[in-house]
Amino acid sequence: IRLTVIRPELTPSEQERLLGPMLWELEPDVCCHERKVKPMAAAVAGQHAWITGLRRDQSGARSQTPLVAWDARYELFKLSPLANWSKDDVWSYIRAHDLPYNALHDRGYSSIGCTHCTRLPASAEDERSGRWQGRMKTECGLHLPARPFAPCQG
Repeated sequence: IRLTVIRPELTPSEQERLLGPMLWELEPDVCCHERKVKPMAAAVAGQHAWITGLRRDQSGARSQTPLVAWDARYELFKLSPLANWSKDDVWSYIRAHDLPYNALHDRGYSSIGCTHCTRLPASAEDERSGRWQGRMKTECGLHLPARPFAPCQG
């Protein structure tokens, strides 16, 4: 597998100078767009598909995640092979195959995003409750609903 590191166009200091201080707090949707959505759009341009680690049990917003969908935003297929997996399935697989993972999980973080928007979960029942605490925001914008893909029967 060839991995590519993607970075936002603006450094944090450039972002602050051009878009204002503490954007993550004052305008979190704009911050996510600049730091995540725009770099992702550039990274997948010209590709046929992208693969996500979304799981249906992560949140209500993700509960209908299809295994394969057409992602109209990026104009490619979005594959979510872990959609039917549970958190326990993921951790069992990680342990069984001795895979690396983010050490913040060992400190109680169940969902890890940007530095400023990741906190310990507010609720053990909601693994994403540590993201954007105190806001109505639950998604960064990368995973807007995609139309399910139904292959032609012929």
